[in-house]
Amino acid sequence: MKKSILRLISLLLAALFLTVSAYAYDSGWDIPYSDNVDWKKYSEDNITINVYNWGEYMSVDTGDGSFDVNAEFEKLTGIGVNYSNFASNEELYAKLKSGGSTYDIIIPSDYMVSRLIKEDLLEKLDYSNIPNFSKIMERYKNPEYDPTNEYSVPYMWGRIGIIYNKTMVDEEDNVHSWDILWNEKYANNILMFSNSRDAFAITCIKLGYSVNTTDENELRAAAQALKEQKLLVQAYVMDEIYDKMGGGEAALAPYYAGDSIVMMEDNPDLEFVVPDEGTNLFVDAMCIPKGARNKAAAEMYINFVTETLVARENSIYIGYSVPQQEAFDALPEEIREDEIIYPTPEEILKDEIYVALPETTTKLIDSLWTSILSDVKFSPWMTLVMLIIVIGLTIIINVRREIKKKNKIENQ
Repeated sequence: MKKSILRLISLLLAALFLTVSAYAYDSGWDIPYSDNVDWKKYSEDNITINVYNWGEYMSVDTGDGSFDVNAEFEKLTGIGVNYSNFASNEELYAKLKSGGSTYDIIIPSDYMVSRLIKEDLLEKLDYSNIPNFSKIMERYKNPEYDPTNEYSVPYMWGRIGIIYNKTMVDEEDNVHSWDILWNEKYANNILMFSNSRDAFAITCIKLGYSVNTTDENELRAAAQALKEQKLLVQAYVMDEIYDKMGGGEAALAPYYAGDSIVMMEDNPDLEFVVPDEGTNLFVDAMCIPKGARNKAAAEMYINFVTETLVARENSIYIGYSVPQQEAFDALPEEIREDEIIYPTPEEILKDEIYVALPETTTKLIDSLWTSILSDVKFSPWMTLVMLIIVIGLTIIINVRREIKKKNKIENQ
């Protein structure tokens, strides 16, 4: 399904939501905004908010007429948006801990939300400024990572699986198991996450451990498996996966379901599966960092992103699962019934949600991950080549010695 077709469907459905009595603000995009918010409240205050989000994780208009979340927010409210990206939760955390950042909105994943709460790095939200929170599905309220729902509003959710190129992976090989990412047949054709939490989680599942294990022996066993896999890995990636998988440069990679949907639209040779052993089910949430300069304007932004039709357009564009009930109900039927994006309750029985790990465990994983990435990569073929080179050099040196010895005897 192409974005242009989905956009046409979404516009037709959007028209069904136009009710003048219930909505006072018309975007001019056939998408109305709620009238229970004074969207123009800060229009004369010359405010700009700084939003820090994952790459490729918000709807933008790249010339194809897609809904542009930030541009529409600016047009509606008069509040400017300075938008930038991070590649991993760990990168986001490091930026916040280093101090000096001026972000008003961040969108970390569940376990990182919990960590930021524990370290007093988030502001409590004023939900009187976020009335659309009432539209969030009940199962995403009061989650384990924010049990009192004081600090976060769910943005999107999804699962991790394997995206693979059907023309490069043999049919007899089991793509429904994490083991295939360790299959030597695909040496130098495997991509791997460049962030430690996802990489360790996949490996722990493969070994039969919990994604939230704190057992040192299990984590060291996972690290050893990752070192063994490194011999087969072409590259450790995040957003780079789009070019590599889209361009047919690799055969297999673990990645997020939403991004995989987008990649499959661009390359029909790609397919996505969630391994039978289970996976991580994650929730990314909108938060406000401690000391944010424009807290009320940031809460207006969170409320805007959670508007029914904004959330709907955004989820269609990025391919992720929306936790807002009205937005889900307004989706085209083909998307609501797509089990990659919206798996059945039975399909997620084995899935685990990340929790914040103890500091000692986090430090151990960081140390093991650094060791894995710094470990010199030698494949069996490279080892054989090096051995041949060493033998060849030894032979050459010995022959030259013999020639010199012979010449010396002849000259005496």
